[in-house]
Amino acid sequence: MEISKPLENAKKSSWEFSKPLELSPDACPDLRELCYLCKTIFNSFRMPTLLLPDFSPKIKEINGRPSIFDPVRQKYVAITPEEWVRQHFVNYLIAFKGYPQALLGNEIKIRLNNTEKRCDTVVYNPYLEPLAIVEYKAPQVELTPKVFRQIARYNMVLHVPYLILSNGLRHICCRIDYEEGSYQFLEEIPDYDTLAGRES
Repeated sequence: MEISKPLENAKKSSWEFSKPLELSPDACPDLRELCYLCKTIFNSFRMPTLLLPDFSPKIKEINGRPSIFDPVRQKYVAITPEEWVRQHFVNYLIAFKGYPQALLGNEIKIRLNNTEKRCDTVVYNPYLEPLAIVEYKAPQVELTPKVFRQIARYNMVLHVPYLILSNGLRHICCRIDYEEGSYQFLEEIPDYDTLAGRES
């Protein structure tokens, strides 16, 4: 079952600046460079509204492009609509679902049919065994069966019990029971203790 309602504690999250900041560079010479940088980034950067909790990401310009800090990879990466979804979803997992940041991996390489692929996010247990694959799409990309087949192919390598898809507006979570040979679409994204089988 797809989860299309707003997640708990979620506010519409967006960055949209359509006019320059009101801060004048002439007000203080020390602010001139900062003001110029802020205007450059803010006037050119528009990202879609998401149905995920709002947060305050670290953003700066690198080589003329707005970049966002990825706490999982511990570096700034170029902002794209898909990356915007990823950073909001990872923040949701950590801040609201209790996922340990140290047990998340972004852009994890796998080998599938002699071809290198990358999983957007992989969730691990404390023994560094994979528990879930998370695949992100830009908000304008529909989560179709074709998209689900993509993450299912990646799971041919990792064999995780949970598959999660999100485009920031719709969120789908599937739990796989390998012993029974069955699967179930969940009503919500499980918290980490449930995912790791530690629920009381």
